[in-house]
Amino acid sequence: MQQGKVDRQPAYVLHTQPYRETSLLVEVLTRDYGRFTLVARGARRPRSDLRGLLLPFQPLQLAWFGKGELRTLHNADWRGGVPQFAGARLVTGFYLNELVLRLAARDDPSPALFKLYDRAVRSLVDHAQTAIVLRRFELALLEELGYAPALTQDHLAQAIVPQARYLCRFGAAPEPADGEQAPRGAANVSGATLLALAAADFEQPQTRREARLLLRLLLDELLGPEPLASRELLTTLYALSD
Repeated sequence: MQQGKVDRQPAYVLHTQPYRETSLLVEVLTRDYGRFTLVARGARRPRSDLRGLLLPFQPLQLAWFGKGELRTLHNADWRGGVPQFAGARLVTGFYLNELVLRLAARDDPSPALFKLYDRAVRSLVDHAQTAIVLRRFELALLEELGYAPALTQDHLAQAIVPQARYLCRFGAAPEPADGEQAPRGAANVSGATLLALAAADFEQPQTRREARLLLRLLLDELLGPEPLASRELLTTLYALSD
């Protein structure tokens, strides 16, 4: 048996890039082994069985060997159930991938993160509003990473009032807002929106608008100054708007 061989592992391709003359470097998210890089030898050859399989947003079952930072892909099988994305859904999927690539630690097993990602990809197939899929994924991702915002109590441990407005900052509980303007580093959000987020209810347009501002503020603190290319594309396509 080859060293460190793993068989039949559910996975998704997050990113690929050419490697040497005929191979690919494949960044994958797996259910039980987290995110890491595989070498797909010969995958760029015209007759390679892997050529049409190593695509983003397609549920795969992978086998590989090796224990180092760069493991070698042995086999890939398509698990089916998700058609190839196009247009706004394709860019939305790239946004999901970019978030995972930037925020998920390498070689950190997280079956919960894999489940969140799998659910988001499958939801993009059927859900009429991609913005709702994104907001749910962003909020769940923050929770999984340990940076979930406080949504039901303010900084004094008082229950959030739906009719009130609050200033929300990264790493802090909401504080009552004096007006509509939010200072730098804060988002002005209604109590109704905070409670809707706590219930994962994104049906109201106001909830989606304010959730977008709040979740972007929180994610940007983790992402740092480098912008997300997919986010800029989404904004251009109005995929993040109502």
